[in-house]
Amino acid sequence: MDAFMRAAIEEARQGFAEGGIPIGSVIVHQGRIIGRGHNRRVQKGSAILHGEMDAFENAGRQPAQVYREAVLYTTLSPCPMCSGAILLYGIPRVVVGENQTFLGEEALLRSRGVEVEVLQDPECVALMHRFIAERPELWNEDIGVPS
Repeated sequence: MDAFMRAAIEEARQGFAEGGIPIGSVIVHQGRIIGRGHNRRVQKGSAILHGEMDAFENAGRQPAQVYREAVLYTTLSPCPMCSGAILLYGIPRVVVGENQTFLGEEALLRSRGVEVEVLQDPECVALMHRFIAERPELWNEDIGVPS
């Protein structure tokens, strides 16, 4: 498995171990991780700290050119909010662990010229299935489904 997707999965597992939602992400520039994160909405009481947003936050301020040369890895298909950040910063390529449990805004990203690669990684799928089975109310909250 790609070392960068492995790092995103490690982030997802960390989030799960912390009692949060197991979605992880890393941002890679020139073969080096510049930002990594996991969904920390529960841990931080945040409305917006999805895995991708946490990775952007942890990357800190970067020149626009860095983002335009970067690849974002995420264990789950990006939601509308995270897809907006990907478009805002001009990330040209996104590698998605899986989109079976949640299909985000991949069509939007592709329509705006972003290369989206979906791996359908069994580990990503299994982790999300386990989480959804154990914490359906938290999952619905995260994706904005009314209870």
